[in-house]
Amino acid sequence: MERAALAASDPEKLPEPSDERFDWERARLAELDTGERAKIVTEAWRMVVPKRVAAAHLGE
Repeated sequence: MERAALAASDPEKLPEPSDERFDWERARLAELDTGERAKIVTEAWRMVVPKRVAAAHLGE
């Protein structure tokens, strides 16, 4: 999710100013539905594994 769109939709999900140098978002798990939690975790995982591993598991 792009940071500008995130800020427009829910400013509370932005990181603290001291953490803005990282590409982080803040989320309160109790406020997220199951689909949104799954998307966040899957996208975070996809960003750190080799592309071939993500393709094998996600079918991309």
